[in-house]
Amino acid sequence: MIPRVRSPELPQNYCWLNTDKPLSLKELRGRVVILDFWTYCCINCLHILPNLKYLEQKYKDSLTVIGIHSAKFDNEKETENVRQAILRYDIEHPVLVDSNFRVWEEYAVRAWPTLIIIDPEGYVIGQISGEGNRNVLDELIQKLIQQHQEKGTISFQELSLSLEKQRQPLITPLAFPGKVLATPTGLFIADSGHNRLIISSFEGEILHLIGTGKSGLTDGAFNEAQFFAPQGMAFDAENQILYVADTENHALRRVDLKRQLVETLAGTGEQSRNIRPHGGAGLETELNSPWDLEKVGNTLFIAMAGPHQIWQMDLENSIIKTYAGTGAEACVDGSLTESAFAQPSGISTDGNELYIADSEVSSIRGVGIVEPYQVRTVCGNGGLFGFGDVDGQGENARLQHCLGVEYVQDFLWVADTYNHKIKLVSPSTGNCQTVLGDGSAGLQNGQGKKTRFFEPSGLSAMNSYLYISDTNNHAIRRVDLNTLEVTTLELIGLYAPDVCIPPNL
Repeated sequence: MIPRVRSPELPQNYCWLNTDKPLSLKELRGRVVILDFWTYCCINCLHILPNLKYLEQKYKDSLTVIGIHSAKFDNEKETENVRQAILRYDIEHPVLVDSNFRVWEEYAVRAWPTLIIIDPEGYVIGQISGEGNRNVLDELIQKLIQQHQEKGTISFQELSLSLEKQRQPLITPLAFPGKVLATPTGLFIADSGHNRLIISSFEGEILHLIGTGKSGLTDGAFNEAQFFAPQGMAFDAENQILYVADTENHALRRVDLKRQLVETLAGTGEQSRNIRPHGGAGLETELNSPWDLEKVGNTLFIAMAGPHQIWQMDLENSIIKTYAGTGAEACVDGSLTESAFAQPSGISTDGNELYIADSEVSSIRGVGIVEPYQVRTVCGNGGLFGFGDVDGQGENARLQHCLGVEYVQDFLWVADTYNHKIKLVSPSTGNCQTVLGDGSAGLQNGQGKKTRFFEPSGLSAMNSYLYISDTNNHAIRRVDLNTLEVTTLELIGLYAPDVCIPPNL
C-alpha cells in the first residue's frame, strides 16, 4: 500500500489576498483543495484561470482553489503588483504570496503552472503541471466528492471570501489598457480590462466606443460587439479597417470604421493546443493568445504569445499560419524554422525586420521579412532568467519582461514593463538606454527619468509624440519626443461601462 502524504500547512504569517484572513488546510478539511502555483507573467498560468473559475463555480460548496503566487521576476514579488494582477485577470479565489518559494519547495514544485490536489482529509492525492487539464480535474473532483460522501468525510458549505475587486472596484474610465495605436484617424486604445476599444482624438475627445464592455465573442455593430481582453492593433488607413488581437478570445477581429461593424477574421474562439508550426483557413484555425499585430502590405504579422511564435495572415486569401518559431519556449536565433521565442508580446517593423518584445526572455528580437529571413537577438540576455535593469550594449543590456516595442526613425522605443521604464534601443548596434522613468512604480508626469509609470505595456508614435499605454495606472501617457516631457492624456467624458451617469451630466 502506498503511504498517503499529509499536505504541508500553509504559512499564516505571509500576505494573503482575496480573503480577510489567512486560510489553513486544517480548517478546510472536508473540502477538496487545489493549490495553483502560478506567476502572473506566465501565459500558461493565465490560460488555466478560466478552467479554475469553471470548477470553482461548479463545485462552490465543496472545492476551494488557493493561488500560490511564486514569483519569477523581481517585480512580481511586490504584493501590490500581485494585487493588480488579481484585479486584471478577475481572480476570485484566495491568493497566498509565496515569499522566497517556501511553499513551492515544501510541495516540491518544479514548473509553472502546477496544480496540487488535496483530498477532504488533508492528503495530497495528485499533481498536474501545464494547461489543458479541465476535464481530468473535473472527473477527479467528482470522484473525490463521491468517495468522501460515502466515508462521511466531506462537508458541503460555500466559503465566503472578501475579494480585492470588492475593495477596489474597477470604476476608472480605462481599466488595464494593454495597447495603444496612434494613426491619422485618431488614437485607438485597447481598454483590455473593460473588454472594449476606444477611439479618441489626440486631445482626448471620444470619437467611438466599440464593444459592450462585457466579455464575449460577438460580431455586429459597435454597440453590440463583444471582445475579451483585446490587446494589439494594426490599422489600414486607406480602407479604414482596424485589425485587433482579441487575446482571450484567441481570435483576430476586423473593425470596419466606415460601416461601424465588427467581424471575426480568424480563430474559432477556442484555444489551440497545437504548438507545432501549422496553419489553415482563418475562421477554421484555432489560435492561442494573439497579443500584438503589425500590418505589412497585405500581410498581418502576429505576436502569438501562447505558442511562443510569430504568425502571419494573408489578408487576400485569409490563410493564417506560423511564420517563425518552433513552439519551444526559448531564445534561439537562426532561420525562421529553427528559431524560438518566449511569449512574444509586442511587434513593430522598419519594413525589413519585425522587432519583437520577447517578454519571457526579456529581450528584443529581430525577425527578417526580406532575404535572408533570419532571426536575431538585438539586446537582452536571451535566457529565461536573464533579466534585470541594466543599460548597455547587446547581450550586456538587461530588461525585465518587456511587453511593447515601437520603431521610430531608426530607433526602437521599448516598454520595459516590469522595470516601469521606457528605453531606447538601436536596432543596428543593440545599444539600450533608459530614457523615461526612474524605475519606481507610480504615476508622475515631468521630464525624462524624473517620470514614473506602472507596468507600461504598449507604445505607438505619431508625428512628434509617443503614446504609452500605462497599464496599471489605467492611463494613456503622451511624450513629446523633442523635449521628453510626459503628460497624462485626459479622456473627456469617458466612463467605465457599468458606471451610470445622470442624464444632466
